[in-house]
Amino acid sequence: MIGTVRLRFAEPLRLFLPARLRAAGMVDVDHEPGTPLRHVVPAAGVPLTEVGILRADGESVGADHRPRPGAVVDVADVVRPQPVAAWRFILDVHLGALARRMRLLGLDVAWSADAEDDALAARAVDETRVLLTQDHGLLRRRVLAPDEDRRARAAHVRGSAATEQIRDVLDRFAPPLAPFTRCTACGGALVPTSKDSVAHLLEPGTLRTYDEFVRCLGCGRPYWHGAHAARLVAMVRSDVDAAPGGRDHRRGPSTPLLGPSALA
Repeated sequence: MIGTVRLRFAEPLRLFLPARLRAAGMVDVDHEPGTPLRHVVPAAGVPLTEVGILRADGESVGADHRPRPGAVVDVADVVRPQPVAAWRFILDVHLGALARRMRLLGLDVAWSADAEDDALAARAVDETRVLLTQDHGLLRRRVLAPDEDRRARAAHVRGSAATEQIRDVLDRFAPPLAPFTRCTACGGALVPTSKDSVAHLLEPGTLRTYDEFVRCLGCGRPYWHGAHAARLVAMVRSDVDAAPGGRDHRRGPSTPLLGPSALA
């Protein structure tokens, strides 16, 4: 027999609900006895990637719990900071600006301007990367649900601007940071290099003005302490200070070497 289960969602989860239900945050869903919460909750539109503690009729339960017909289930927001299996991320096509901001902080980030959803989900699983997206449908894919230890495989990114988004990611995961150690274009590691080795890639004015360079081990792009480095340093310092632990959370060199393409 088909019954109903009442789901009551914490305020941060209500954005996934139809607009008419967000104020109350309560949904009655059709429920066939024996169906676990890992299927019941997404049926209301809320991805398991965003779900924290579940309580059925006041009792703490897991996602495999099978509620009785008529049960009332309280669904909490994910607990922050959330653990991950590895400090590697992959971002969907709409989060290019966030990808560059994360790379500026030294995070291992994969991003492509033309990656499709199937490829994103497969790569996240194959490379043990946390998929970051604002696509609710993509988040509801079963392969992206948290593992048995509640470690994230995917996450919804809050905010419309890159600054809001990076603060949300840092708050959710509290990753170790190493500012100015990765290429913003491809995510490869930056290593010191001689001026002669990159001279053929530089404009004459840059050759005359600068002597210290780093180069990406992945794509070969050179970086140096360019004219707009002060703006980037201020941006990164602001992000680091806003992260859990503030400046004590930072790891990496204190003097950046950045070229004009750093945020291109």
